[in-house]
Amino acid sequence: MELNRCRWADPTSDLYLAYHDQEWGRPEHDDRKLFEMLILEGFQAGLSWITILKKREAFRQAFDNFDPVLVAEYSPEKLETLMSNPGIVRNRRKIEASVQNAKVFLEVQKEFGSFDRYLWGFTQGQVILNTDDVVRASTELSDRISKDLKRRGMKFVGTVIIYSFLQAVGVVNDHETGCWCYPH
Repeated sequence: MELNRCRWADPTSDLYLAYHDQEWGRPEHDDRKLFEMLILEGFQAGLSWITILKKREAFRQAFDNFDPVLVAEYSPEKLETLMSNPGIVRNRRKIEASVQNAKVFLEVQKEFGSFDRYLWGFTQGQVILNTDDVVRASTELSDRISKDLKRRGMKFVGTVIIYSFLQAVGVVNDHETGCWCYPH
């Protein structure tokens, strides 16, 4: 029997199906995973998510498994190494933003005890469950978080990127009501 899934989950792509079934929309509380998804969503801007998924392992290797402490210390030489890495998206502004975002991420961890506490504080730890199958690009919540992250100095964290991030890490559950992952 074939499972009903969200329309965006391309049934011909095992990578997409695994991402949809095992990660997307599931509440994430691990700071390193939250950092990874925040950076990958920024790299996705202007590209398809499948492009990022296909390069994900190369990103993990290139970015020291998304350890924000290491990424925050990247030297100009390391940035040039990343720019010459064909396994990742080689966009200088996005690569530089990753380093800046790592620094801000660490500041947020220091202020709140964890990035998880900061992020989930916007919803008092509750998942926002959308029940209407409306496809959204942003919401008042993503507007607020985007504005706050920008104020703190992050880049590539516009409201559309942040909404995708919130969906990815399960702060927002946007699985379609007919999808097997939707909580019935």
